Amino acid sequence: LAVIPALVLFPFFLAINLAEAFRANKGWVEPSPETLFTLRKGYYPGDLGFDPLGLKPTQASDFASMQSKELSNGRLAMLAVA
Repeated sequence: LAVIPALVLFPFFLAINLAEAFRANKGWVEPSPETLFTLRKGYYPGDLGFDPLGLKPTQASDFASMQSKELSNGRLAMLAVA
């Protein structure tokens, strides 16, 4: 990181920070002593509502199956790279 100028790194860190803030705001309730670490009603982890091509299944079981397949594919890709 010492070789990469701060002007190049700053936009990447800003984009990551904004994406994480959006995700946290969408999935978690406002923190208080009673609601600490509580998800919002109707929120499913990993489902941020971004589906411009309409590929998300409508049934919860189909969504869980697709999510499992995606995780397995990602794990296989990590093993292939390693």
